[in-house]
Amino acid sequence: MNPMNRRGFLGVLGATAAATTLTACAGAGAGAGAGGDTSGESGGTASGGDTGTITFWSNHPGDSKSLETDIIAAFESENPGLKVNLVDGGKNYEEVAQKFNAALTGGELPDVVVVSDVTWFNFALNRQITPLNDLFTEAGVDTADYVDALLGDYVLEGDNFGVPFARSTPLFYYNKEVWRAAGLPDRGPENWTEFAEWAPRLQDAIGDGKHAIAMYDGSNYMDWTGQNIIWDFDGAFSRDWTPTFTDDGTIRGMEYIKKLDDDGFLVVSADSIVEFGSGLAACALASTGSLATAETNAGFEFGTAFLPGAAEKNSCPTGGAGVAIPAGISDERKLNAMKFIDFLTNTQSTATFAQGTGYMPVRKSAREAQEIKAYLSETPQAVTAIDQLAHTRPQDNARVLVPNGGRRIGGAFDRVLGGADIRETMQQVQDETAQIIETQIQPKLNG
Repeated sequence: MNPMNRRGFLGVLGATAAATTLTACAGAGAGAGAGGDTSGESGGTASGGDTGTITFWSNHPGDSKSLETDIIAAFESENPGLKVNLVDGGKNYEEVAQKFNAALTGGELPDVVVVSDVTWFNFALNRQITPLNDLFTEAGVDTADYVDALLGDYVLEGDNFGVPFARSTPLFYYNKEVWRAAGLPDRGPENWTEFAEWAPRLQDAIGDGKHAIAMYDGSNYMDWTGQNIIWDFDGAFSRDWTPTFTDDGTIRGMEYIKKLDDDGFLVVSADSIVEFGSGLAACALASTGSLATAETNAGFEFGTAFLPGAAEKNSCPTGGAGVAIPAGISDERKLNAMKFIDFLTNTQSTATFAQGTGYMPVRKSAREAQEIKAYLSETPQAVTAIDQLAHTRPQDNARVLVPNGGRRIGGAFDRVLGGADIRETMQQVQDETAQIIETQIQPKLNG
């Protein structure tokens, strides 16, 4: 296999994607199908609709619809010639991607669409979303004020194809009351080995019918948060474009998760913060975007900490979503869309959004905004997410760049927890991933 790294791959693909379409990559996320537009560069309906109305497709990350509505009202007040039509794009990032894929075959395209860490790349690869550098200049957007690591997540061949919006990392949430009952120090575990030592004490402290830890299940982002555990055991889903599901470190990480479950310490669900907030789990791995939910629902004192091992191994994956502009709309609509995106993610808006949801502020200047200073003072749990940014790592290509990677890996987690043999399951994922890279991606690397 060509040992070219991710940056080299992006350069090669950026040079060729305008002329060719990698059909099977189009918008496929953890729960999305493959498919996509095969009829042209961008597909969809380019004309139609009022150019003064900006249609925004969102899944309202972190139950943020009311916040989005408030930001839209402020934008319309400052831009009286423009209106924003907020459309429910789906209940999660994958459903938004599916809806956008459907529009690309000939439906009416939005002006702004939410794209996740998994879905943006495939749309950019197919040139179905717009390169933004020229629009940044035309709209007067100060890109230097975005957090560099977050804006850089959407770069393909030197051009941005997205803007950070609802950005997150996983956090370690813990119930301080249970921690005290277990006689543990007021902090998160330094690594997963230490957590294994703590788990029996936590289980005893929280009692029968409850669990020491809650995690997402395989259908709901265990493929995202699980990277931290796999990385802590020196494994990975892939290294550059080489799948590593059967490597010893990866197997050890999977065995660790399975043992937590076998010992009765683990509960998995669609949303781990629900178990945590209801007192059914002593701690949880959950998104920073779940912080507001935890604050609302938890009837106990709780803290947040870095993911186990993150401080030592920089093993925290970034995640969440940005916003993009479809390629198949008029230049006038694109410019209006960029003006709205700039407002949606400006210092005031990102401060408001972060305060209301727990997602990270995407502007450097937001850290100094009075709202954020007050929020961080009142909500020290939120400081963890910002401080943990220094310990993040790019996600493995096998999850975020290989078509249907998240769904494939999540399914493996579910099967293992359901009793399937770990090595056989990981060998199957290894083989499937290698074949997709060889047939759909490797030809581009050699192109």
